[in-house]
Amino acid sequence: MVFVSGAGPQRSDGSFVTGKVGGDVDVAAAQEAARLCALGCLSSLAEALGSLDEVKQIVKVLGFVNSAPGFVEQHVVMNGASDLLVAVFGDPGKHARSSVGMAELPMNIAVEVELIARVG
Repeated sequence: MVFVSGAGPQRSDGSFVTGKVGGDVDVAAAQEAARLCALGCLSSLAEALGSLDEVKQIVKVLGFVNSAPGFVEQHVVMNGASDLLVAVFGDPGKHARSSVGMAELPMNIAVEVELIARVG
């Protein structure tokens, strides 16, 4: 098992998607942020393992959503990460998932994602 620490939504120019989801960040932009987080997790996996070919199953994904008061669609936001993982790995990309709303995240990032992968 490989445990990947939380990855933020970093764009290719090095900047991050920031703000409150359900406030200044809409759901579509937050889903894209979750996708960027998943890409960051995959990059960390590839660096640690030498190749994503070693990944046998994405076991668990945990998503933290920087939520505006009253926002309750964290699970919809996290579809951005989950859909990417299934697109990359197919059935082995299907996973258990928790999606939670947070009052604040580091650097005001909109979303943070961590995951657990089975390798072999």
